[in-house]
Amino acid sequence: MSTDIPDTPSNDVPSREELAARIDELEDALAEATSEDDTKKMSIIATKGTLDMAYPPLILASTAAAFGYEVTVFHTFWGLDILHEERSKNLKLSSIGNPNLPVPNAVAALPGMDHVTTKMMEKKIADNDTATIEELIETSLDMGVEFQACQMTIDLMDYDEDDFYDGVTTGVGAATAIQDMAEADIQLLI
Repeated sequence: MSTDIPDTPSNDVPSREELAARIDELEDALAEATSEDDTKKMSIIATKGTLDMAYPPLILASTAAAFGYEVTVFHTFWGLDILHEERSKNLKLSSIGNPNLPVPNAVAALPGMDHVTTKMMEKKIADNDTATIEELIETSLDMGVEFQACQMTIDLMDYDEDDFYDGVTTGVGAATAIQDMAEADIQLLI
C-alpha cells in the first residue's frame, strides 16, 4: 500500500467556504432522504348506511383531519349510501334489535316504527344543533379527508357515480383499501 499522496495542483483544491457549502448540501440531502413523514394516517372502513352508523365514521374522520391526520374512509355495501347525495338525506334508524332505543323490540317490530325512531333521532340531532350528514361530508372534504366509494359495490348496487357528493373518489377496490390500511397508523372498521 502506497502512502504517496499524488500531487494536486493548488487551483483544484476547494476553499474552506466551498467545503462548508458542500457539507451543508450533503447534510440537507441526507436529512431529506432519511426523514420520515411525520403525518399520521387513519383508515376507516364504513360498511353500514343507517342514520346512527353514518355519524361515527364522519365524526372520527373530520376530528382526525382537524388533528392533522391524513384520513381515508372506504365506503362499501350499505355504507355507500352515506356518500350518495340523495340517499344520505334519507338514512333511516333501525328500531329492531337496537338496545339503546327507548322502544321494546315487540313494539319496534310494528310497521312504521323505523319511521318513528328515525324522526325521534332527527329531532334530537336538530335540537342539539348537531351537524347533518351533508355538513359533515362537506367539512371533511374541505379538511382533506378522502372518501372512497367501493367500485364493486357501485356495480353491484347499480349506482351512478355522478350521484355521489363532489370530491368522492370512485373506482376504488378492496386492494387499494387494504394497502391504505396497511400504511395507516390507525385502522377502524365501522
